[in-house]
Amino acid sequence: MEWDRQKGTEGIGPALAEPRERGERWTLAICAGAILLFVGLSFAVISGLLDHRFYGGEPVAQPLVTALLINAALVIFGWRRHRAVRVEMHGRSAAEERARLLASRDPLTGFLNRRSLSEAGAALLRSATKRDQAVALLIVDLDHFKMVNDMHGHAAGDSVLRSVALEIAGAMPPAALTARFGGDAFACAFVFDARDPSVVERIANRVITALSQPMFVDDLRIHLSCSIGIARSDFDGGGIDTLLRSADIAMYSAKKSGRGDFTWFDRAMEHALIDRNDIESGLRLAIPAGQVVPYFEPQVDLATGRLCGFEVLARWTHPTQGPIPPDRFIPVAEEAGLIGDLSLSIMRQAFAAARDWDPGITLSVNISPWQLRDAWLAQKIIKTTVECGFAPNRLEIEITESALFDNLPLAQSIVGSLKNQGVRLSLDDFGTGYSSLAHLRALPFDRIKIDKSFVLSLLDNADSAAIVHAIIGLGESLNLPITAEGVETDAIAERLAALGCAKAQGWAYSRPLTVADTRRMLAARGLLHSGGSADADTTDVTNRRRAG
Repeated sequence: MEWDRQKGTEGIGPALAEPRERGERWTLAICAGAILLFVGLSFAVISGLLDHRFYGGEPVAQPLVTALLINAALVIFGWRRHRAVRVEMHGRSAAEERARLLASRDPLTGFLNRRSLSEAGAALLRSATKRDQAVALLIVDLDHFKMVNDMHGHAAGDSVLRSVALEIAGAMPPAALTARFGGDAFACAFVFDARDPSVVERIANRVITALSQPMFVDDLRIHLSCSIGIARSDFDGGGIDTLLRSADIAMYSAKKSGRGDFTWFDRAMEHALIDRNDIESGLRLAIPAGQVVPYFEPQVDLATGRLCGFEVLARWTHPTQGPIPPDRFIPVAEEAGLIGDLSLSIMRQAFAAARDWDPGITLSVNISPWQLRDAWLAQKIIKTTVECGFAPNRLEIEITESALFDNLPLAQSIVGSLKNQGVRLSLDDFGTGYSSLAHLRALPFDRIKIDKSFVLSLLDNADSAAIVHAIIGLGESLNLPITAEGVETDAIAERLAALGCAKAQGWAYSRPLTVADTRRMLAARGLLHSGGSADADTTDVTNRRRAG
């Protein structure tokens, strides 16, 4: 197997080696012949000199002496040439060996590269099949490794990768194949008894445990974790490339499940991946076509019963699949980097629709954690309000606590820019995070929204009631009005009003409405200004046509 890999990577090596070996043999033969001739001439010259000196013989012929000197020079030249050829061959052999290693190995870790793993893995599969065994293929991907490069530099990152490679190699059984695919992705393949897959799980756990230990690189203490996807040849079938794909899918599933763990591949993951790709492809067409449209969930002042605003929600009716729930397409939009375009498209449509609404009606828009990584987010939002003629002081941006974990200073900068233009800020899903009070101090929030999981069980669960009561009390002490989500009954609304909650939204008041239905609601309450209705209705009709 190793010879086959060398033959595949050296390519032209044998074709060049044969002429060089033939040339070395010729120089060696010439040297040998010259040495033999030198010995013969030397014997003749020395014999002639002795005969002339001691026995009075004829002097040695001058041509014979000249031939001896020429022969000596030829011997010296031939020997030096022979040594030069050997040095050249050794250098070329070393260069070929380096080229072979570069072609088959990762230069940083010494592991196989993808091409070599495919070749060696195919041989491993053939061998395992003959012995009625199975091959396990593990894809090991480091979690958040980019932060190591960003914080400590690429040199430190390379040192970490070398240390990771040593840990992975140490956790593998003998004769296992180990490869690095570039970046922070590694692959391992080894034979195991198909009747005992727990062996594979123990090895995966060894890798996870080893990589979860602190690493010390250049006086730096670095903490890592990894996610592992596992495929097995007897279940997942196909060749080594099929196993690689299956293990890769399982690895991404492990990351979605929380990272720092391993996951076996199953067919449901592949179906989910196909579905996800279909949604992404559909979104790339639907967003610019305006097929993802805003819906409006009413927000009511609990003290007066007055309609005071709406939360803007994204809804997508696929041309062939019909309505697709937000919990299916929003995560895909975030992963695919489409959430920024999607959010601005929804804002643009909502702002245009609300231009002729009563100026006291506000719009609340959720901002994804992914959007808070965009340093230009505030400028994009303000530009959209200007283009649509929507007053920024009618806009309330909702941010979840989880959105603040990645880069709080950047979030503070974005929020500061929005607040300077009059935009208000709400902390969404309060009570579900880990450091709510710290975030309330870090950012200038104008409102707190209680997560609907507490509101829905307010009347039935003492713990939920205590949490809601505590949040409302905290809001009063901080002078932050409270909005409750998920109000589905009048009884819950009455209880919230009694506790001092300021606003509420939920199905007790209305389900999310289209632009047209929202306009009808506002018109019935006298909350529409004359002059903009036709334009807004035209916009809604256009959106409906695009969605269809």
